Amino acid sequence: MLRLTDRWIWDSWYAVHEGRHHAFYLQADRSLGDPEWRHRHPSVGHAVSDNLRDWEVLPDALAPSADPAFDDWTTWTGSIVRDDSGTWWMFYTGSRHADEGLIQRIGAARSADLLTWDKVSPDALVTSDPRWYEQLGTAQWYDEAWRDPFVFCYTTDHDGEGDGRWHMLITARANHGPDAGRGVVGHAVSDDLLTWEMQPPISAPQTGFGQLEVNQVELVDGIPTLLFCCDTPQLDADGLARYGRGGVFSVTGPSLLGPFDIAAARRFDHDDLYAARLVSHKGRWHLIGFRNIGPDGFIGELSDPVPVTADPATGALIRAH
Repeated sequence: MLRLTDRWIWDSWYAVHEGRHHAFYLQADRSLGDPEWRHRHPSVGHAVSDNLRDWEVLPDALAPSADPAFDDWTTWTGSIVRDDSGTWWMFYTGSRHADEGLIQRIGAARSADLLTWDKVSPDALVTSDPRWYEQLGTAQWYDEAWRDPFVFCYTTDHDGEGDGRWHMLITARANHGPDAGRGVVGHAVSDDLLTWEMQPPISAPQTGFGQLEVNQVELVDGIPTLLFCCDTPQLDADGLARYGRGGVFSVTGPSLLGPFDIAAARRFDHDDLYAARLVSHKGRWHLIGFRNIGPDGFIGELSDPVPVTADPATGALIRAH
């Protein structure tokens, strides 16, 4: 578990280097008082661990830009990959003051050592494409959802279907369908991590989820598995009837690029886990996320790792023993 006495922690993402796990996470000062204000006052923290339980906090990794830029208001959730030259890339979400933080965009920073990060550009690298995705003001949703980039190199080692290109999965909303159920997994591809080509989503909008946050795909016990989360207020009436409340969800598909039938998603059985990530340690998969709402309100700390496996009957993630 990682708890900071002076800061809340929420979404996190991970990299492994020389046998150590590096956690990067959103954080905000508890002196703000109201935990909801954290979303507009974040920075990206950094900690390392050998066992996913005991963490050493390192200097912060990233903060909003001081000058006008796509991220001059906030730096939000992302993911990390390493290119063939050994350079680490952190893709992350930004919002800016110029549009009151209502339009989300995706940019990147680079590092040689996972400690010091240099932003690639003040401009976003990946923005929402109206051919497939909802834009601000075209529906009743409160912002333009385009965040939580999960980037991976899709090689044939994954599931025999890989093309060797970089793929980015994105929290997005479709430009059609029931307004409260437009949540989809956005998709972009690249050959060099700088220039991205937009693609249609790898899931279809349908009743249930207003958004599919913090996407990740992995082969869990050989099964292509999509992990995402949706909080209770973003579930529509059908989603509430089906699941009772929000949380962490998983669904399987024919490949890491789906297509995924979101209507078949299963909720992971955990009281307060949110924005969980699949993290591999010693050959086993674990979920780590932040502890969300408890009896006394927002908790704001990273959970201990929860060992998981794929249910042979449904493919959904379940606790491993």
